[in-house]
Amino acid sequence: MKRFRTTELSDPRFESHGLRFITVKTNNLRGRGDVCVFVPPGHKRDDLPIITLLHGVYGSCWCWALKGGAHRTAAHMMASGEIPPAILAMPSDGLWGDGSGYLPHHGRDFGRWISEDVIDAVRLLIPEAKNSRENYLGGLSMGGYGTLRLAAEHPEVYRAVSAHSSITRLEEMALFVEEPVSDYREAGTIGDIIDLFRGTPNLPRLRFDCGSEDELISGNRLLHQQLTEARIDHIYEEFSGGHEWPYWERHLADGLRFFFEDSTNSHTRN
Repeated sequence: MKRFRTTELSDPRFESHGLRFITVKTNNLRGRGDVCVFVPPGHKRDDLPIITLLHGVYGSCWCWALKGGAHRTAAHMMASGEIPPAILAMPSDGLWGDGSGYLPHHGRDFGRWISEDVIDAVRLLIPEAKNSRENYLGGLSMGGYGTLRLAAEHPEVYRAVSAHSSITRLEEMALFVEEPVSDYREAGTIGDIIDLFRGTPNLPRLRFDCGSEDELISGNRLLHQQLTEARIDHIYEEFSGGHEWPYWERHLADGLRFFFEDSTNSHTRN
């Protein structure tokens, strides 16, 4: 049985800066989903690690590359030897409302779209990822919320996760979206990240950061306190900056670097 009913991959003749585009039809979205993919040039391996980056509200698959320059940051770090060669997979969130929240609702599973379909589509259509078994996850704002959720819901999938300027409680979605928060809640939905983490053994390596001028800073500080009290290993960092693309462009490198570090100690950097 075919993994996806239909697949489309951009033509290499028209690609630039290592960016490719994938569209697949998936049951998890009850329709099509898009993925922007950065493949570092010049590598003949078929098992490059896959780093999935989740965008925030209002965005789509192009945001991390064309608003945050993620592919340029990654390419520079690979060229300098800071991180090994890896593929960036930058999917849409499913394009529901102002943002799907990366959780199940309205007959769609926006979380499994990320944790299952995106990885499988990249393995299927990108030769350099055909035999990849090493997955990492990052995201910003609503994508940070999705990153932290999926770390708890699918800890077996990801080796490490890194979230920036994250929503940490579902109620905080109300700061950004037009849709009522009740639209995101299905029976049994756990909205607070800390409640998901407390019930999950064997979490992947975890870091998150937030700007000191960000409107979500209090929630991030609270989550750090809660994780510390629960003795859940993590790294939390604060930097100057607000809820904006210059901050995420600047600090993506911290997350990429963390993915390939060996340390699992919990600490805070301010």
